[in-house]
Amino acid sequence: MTRYLQLAEQIIEDAGGKKNIRTLVHCATRLRFKLHHTPAGAADRIKSLDGVIAVVESGGQFQVVIGNHVGEVFRAIESCLAGTAVTSQQPVHGSEREDEKNPAASLLARFIDLVSGIFTPVLSVMAASGILKGFLALFVALDLLDPQSATYQVWFAASDALFYFFPMVLGYTAGKKFGGSPFLTMAIGGALVHPTILSLAEPASFFGIPLTLINYSSSVIPIIFSAWLSCWLEKTLYPRLPESIRNFTAPLICLIVIVPLTFLVIGPLFTFLSHLLASGYQWIYDIAPWIAGIFLGAVWQVCVIFGLHWGLVPVAINNLSVLGYDTIIPLLLPAVMGQAGAALGVFLATRDARLKMLAGTSVTAGIFGITEPAIYGVTLPLKLPFLFGCIAGGLGGGIVGLCQVKVWSFGLVSIFSVTQMIPASGIDLTVWAAIGAAILALFLSCLLTFLFGVPRTGPTHSTVNNG
Repeated sequence: MTRYLQLAEQIIEDAGGKKNIRTLVHCATRLRFKLHHTPAGAADRIKSLDGVIAVVESGGQFQVVIGNHVGEVFRAIESCLAGTAVTSQQPVHGSEREDEKNPAASLLARFIDLVSGIFTPVLSVMAASGILKGFLALFVALDLLDPQSATYQVWFAASDALFYFFPMVLGYTAGKKFGGSPFLTMAIGGALVHPTILSLAEPASFFGIPLTLINYSSSVIPIIFSAWLSCWLEKTLYPRLPESIRNFTAPLICLIVIVPLTFLVIGPLFTFLSHLLASGYQWIYDIAPWIAGIFLGAVWQVCVIFGLHWGLVPVAINNLSVLGYDTIIPLLLPAVMGQAGAALGVFLATRDARLKMLAGTSVTAGIFGITEPAIYGVTLPLKLPFLFGCIAGGLGGGIVGLCQVKVWSFGLVSIFSVTQMIPASGIDLTVWAAIGAAILALFLSCLLTFLFGVPRTGPTHSTVNNG
């Protein structure tokens, strides 16, 4: 823990000190800072620290790529920041936001920041839940579990609880992101999936206004917009109410206003938009799924570099909520395996002991869905291995798209994604197609990298990142 504390203190210092940090969250591999301003040379100084893989400034965030130990470093930084206010979600104005000069870039940056801020806190649990769902499907397909048994039902409840109560979970994270009371917005999400509402029968009305009864379990978009509106109303009311009663009066008014408004207007409207988004994506995908596979398989790791991959997360989750399946995640499996294969090729070809060790650990992390160590530490600095990984990912993605492979639950794209592709009817040809495409991407990128991607004399230590 001492090592992580030392790293945490150095990152804080190089990032401009405690008071310069506005917000901090982490995902599977990255610390995601929002700073009041970025000190000159901060990225280079932090990137040179032992334990840091890379630094990326994207989506309005200062992202420090740590790798598998990001949780430990995050907790160490939290302990260092104890007592320091880092919760402001207000946008930075003036010269501190370079993307303000480009409205399109600013809009994209804010969207990526919004999506990552809402979904990052629950990403690991979402991945675990999805993997458990996949294993349950595998056990049923292999006749190892009876879906009617209590054993299966207990594990199914464990795997399904997060998604069933998604409006509550996203209500909490959205409330924090929008700068309001997260427990208030969580309560609004809870109202969407409350048994009383689910048991209402048509026709139903609220003070004579007809209610559109929709099952909001697993829904995404309605609660996010409701949470934003609730936070805006709460912050508008709070300074205008008497100090002695505003702590409970502001939430009371929000509950009285926002919950009915959600059922009457927000929910039906954004449910319609959710279905429109899913139908629109499916229409585009159906035109030429193999082209979609080639494109996403080839560019996915490029998107990861800049943090743009977050833009597809709500689309994939929305597909699962509306359609019951998703076709984006399967297209990405060869892309992940392609980078893992490129790192494996470096491991087999290089004579540099330090690079060989880094590449070996990156292969393991990549197979389990974490490709940043491979990208920043191995393949991207050598250039050709990264390119070979993208080419192999595109080829494998084309095969997956051609076979129209689906996943039936959400999770990080990794070797475990195969279990999430198993339909209720059991293992079919689409699952084998995905396995074949993933293996092809891994071995093709490995072979190309081994033959053409690494100088046999071995790169110097300065060739790869010091992280």
